[in-house]
Amino acid sequence: MTYQVEVCIDNLESLHYAIAGGASRIELCSSLALGGLTPSFGLMQQAAKISTIPVYAMIRPRQGDFLYSEEDIESMLLDIDAAALAGLQGVVFGVLTADGDIDMPQAARLAIRASKHNLGITFHRAIDQCRDYVSAIEAVADLGCERILTSGLAANAEQGIEVLTKMVELANGRFAIMAGAGVNAGNIAHIAQSTGVTQLHLSGKTTRQSQMKLVAEQAKMGNQDLDDFIVPITSSETIAEVVKTLQFLG
Repeated sequence: MTYQVEVCIDNLESLHYAIAGGASRIELCSSLALGGLTPSFGLMQQAAKISTIPVYAMIRPRQGDFLYSEEDIESMLLDIDAAALAGLQGVVFGVLTADGDIDMPQAARLAIRASKHNLGITFHRAIDQCRDYVSAIEAVADLGCERILTSGLAANAEQGIEVLTKMVELANGRFAIMAGAGVNAGNIAHIAQSTGVTQLHLSGKTTRQSQMKLVAEQAKMGNQDLDDFIVPITSSETIAEVVKTLQFLG
């Protein structure tokens, strides 16, 4: 069996590390600490220039829920155009109604725009906030998505194994179910073997110290609890360990 490992990143340094670790595909974001937001056009262009594997851009204009205004949707459509112009291979999005169903009219607008550019589509973890994941899966099938990124409606993929297994059955080969949230080298074999998923998603995050010689701690750039001189990056060793574990299973 062939497994795919998707690594979510929010900086170019991590792109190099993810590729070195053996990632199959990149989910390119900004602000992973917020669950991932739309990357800048410059970041998309540079990722396309550097990457030797497919790169999918997160299309999420703000943090918070997945109930979007018309202005948000218009912004997302333009960001899909930008992803195509930058030379990326796909996009990642999710749109819900106030009642917790997939907003099919809006999702279809996004899917049509992506398809116009021959971009692949991943429906992201918005499905984990759906009212009924069974009907949501059928909606995703109608949208023509390649895969759904999901934790199985749980806090993490390991806790969502039962639902992930049912999702794989419901997808029935029409598209992939990609397990994400809390996936690591210690649980990836259990998740894969228990559910039947063949695509797995993680960040493999670690940190490094800033290379600044002057560490000016008197002014914070954002959250007062965060250290501006600690840089979150992907660990190539973590990704390599995950890839090796899956190769053993295959």
